Amino acid sequence: MKILVVNPNSTKAMTDKAVVAARRVAHPDTEILGATGTGPASIEGHFDEAMSVPGLLAEVAAAEKAGIDGIVVACFDDPGIGACREVASGPVIGLCEASVKAASLLSTSFSVVTTLPRSIPVIERLIHGYGLSHLCRRVRSAAIPVLALEEEGSDAREKVRDEILRAIAEDKCEAVVLGCAGMADLTDWLSEETGVPVIDGVTVAVKMVEALVGAGLKTSKISGYATPNEK
Repeated sequence: MKILVVNPNSTKAMTDKAVVAARRVAHPDTEILGATGTGPASIEGHFDEAMSVPGLLAEVAAAEKAGIDGIVVACFDDPGIGACREVASGPVIGLCEASVKAASLLSTSFSVVTTLPRSIPVIERLIHGYGLSHLCRRVRSAAIPVLALEEEGSDAREKVRDEILRAIAEDKCEAVVLGCAGMADLTDWLSEETGVPVIDGVTVAVKMVEALVGAGLKTSKISGYATPNEK
């Protein structure tokens, strides 16, 4: 089985981090490949998200031609997921959808900790669309730029930890979802530091793709996710 992890932004270090996280949990027979988009260096808001989609779709189209079995879109904003599913025949899963659905199976309530405050309404809208607003106590910001997670010596991870501790104390949540692919390498440390399940979208998305492909399932092509018409 081959799974492509696509980072829609143009920061390769973030792609590499996501690929490492994916390979850590993937089955030994699963080959994890990585691809980096041509969008902004980080995705922080609606504009960045829109700018990232053409490059993302190009990577998905190339993966489809190469016979990739499934795709993980490694951005918590789940950019262009519907369009990606039209292009790909195998399952395509984004980080937000994967992680909040996993949280709903592991706890009766969860909060999300993301990077900048401007990402909060985007994530709130996604969670509502996934039908899980009733379980999400709050979407929180650690008030850090996405790229701070890549800076050596940055205190970004401590800020994320502290925001998780506030979520547990104030929101009374039972699990926490990390609202950025750049946090993928912090999961184990944050779980140990905070005492609750801390869920990273990259790892759970990879396992979901493995399960769907392993079950012989593909994306439906009869209506909403039908292959785009030639124009």
